[in-house]
Amino acid sequence: MAKQSAVKLQTQNKTMYSILFIIGLTHLLNDSLQAVIPAMFPILERSLGLTFTQLGFITFTLNMVASVMQPVVGMYTDRRPMPYALPLGLLSSMFGMLGLAFAPNLPTILISVVLIGLGSAVFHPEGSRVAYLAAGNKRGLAQSIYQVGGNSGQALAPIITALVLVPMGQFGAIWFVLVAFIASMFLVYISRWYAGQIEVVKKATKKEKKSTETKQKQKLPKVIRNAVILLVFVVFVRSLYHSAISNYYAFYAIQNYGVSIAESQTFIFVFLLTGAIGTFIGGPLADRFGKKAVIMGSLLAPVPLTIILPYVGPLVALILIGIIGTLILSSFSVAVVYGQEMVPGKVGTMSGLIVGLAFGMGAVGSVFFGSLIDWIGLNPTMIIVSFLPLLGLLTVMLPSDEKLREINRELGHAGYVSE
Repeated sequence: MAKQSAVKLQTQNKTMYSILFIIGLTHLLNDSLQAVIPAMFPILERSLGLTFTQLGFITFTLNMVASVMQPVVGMYTDRRPMPYALPLGLLSSMFGMLGLAFAPNLPTILISVVLIGLGSAVFHPEGSRVAYLAAGNKRGLAQSIYQVGGNSGQALAPIITALVLVPMGQFGAIWFVLVAFIASMFLVYISRWYAGQIEVVKKATKKEKKSTETKQKQKLPKVIRNAVILLVFVVFVRSLYHSAISNYYAFYAIQNYGVSIAESQTFIFVFLLTGAIGTFIGGPLADRFGKKAVIMGSLLAPVPLTIILPYVGPLVALILIGIIGTLILSSFSVAVVYGQEMVPGKVGTMSGLIVGLAFGMGAVGSVFFGSLIDWIGLNPTMIIVSFLPLLGLLTVMLPSDEKLREINRELGHAGYVSE
């Protein structure tokens, strides 16, 4: 019994940095595959004559598959973890990239992005669980390492456009078949470690299983249920803004600043790169000032900057978009940890809801904003987008960190909540 307790304590408190860096790297590779799709928009718009509405529907299809499936995968794997689903998910993405490189029309592109979306839906909840298992007592840092990998992968989109897709066109996507294969090889190693951790935890907690299951079946208090809904909505709003800038600001820069396709990607690269930096620093800031404070600040602090962004010149816009990217994504990993602490023991489900459903549902905005651009024009649409972060005022209604700890202590979940 003493030996088992020691194993459990070690499993919970030791931070496995090697595992965190590898899962962060594979997150980068996985999300770079997804980044290829919006990066191809200027290419597809010219080569296949697609409208902004059709481009929005491509993003909608990708993210809806990934976002709807992620909570489903998360709920299933909370009960039955699937370590070896990780490399299988990347193989699905690999076939999707292969199809994308040769797709002659919109239906074929949509089939390809469905395969990529399925791969992402499997990867993200299980990848988040790996980060959770490897975190020890540094959950905020662990989630930041994992999430910054994904945001860095997204930040590669402009580089992909400028260095690969502009000179090679749509066929340039073929290079990312190799990227998917490399990622799947890394994930085979991660899956072996993951499977071993599951066995260790099972043996160490066998006698506590019945008690834990009883706690997990407790009905969530109303304040927690409402907070989860509000958190998902707030992340959705942040995703709407992120999606609009990532997918359409390049067109805005081309139209208003007279830059080329390759030059327009500088704005997107700065936005996504600074977003990755913000994601990394958000964890330590949350440890010092609280998770709710960081979530609230990440949406409200950039409001003045987002509102004036459509009215400035290219140099000022580049500076503003970098600051906005840093601020607005500083709560990316923080929101995941905050959600996991709302519902302890449901790591996959909360990761699926926040990273998958809430963030992925921003794809709805891609269709809406794409249609709005076709209807009223690019400039009026970007002005409307600039006011979205004001909805961050709703974060004042989220429970404080201390309130969450108090509720979980009352429910007997204190052991799951980081102090």
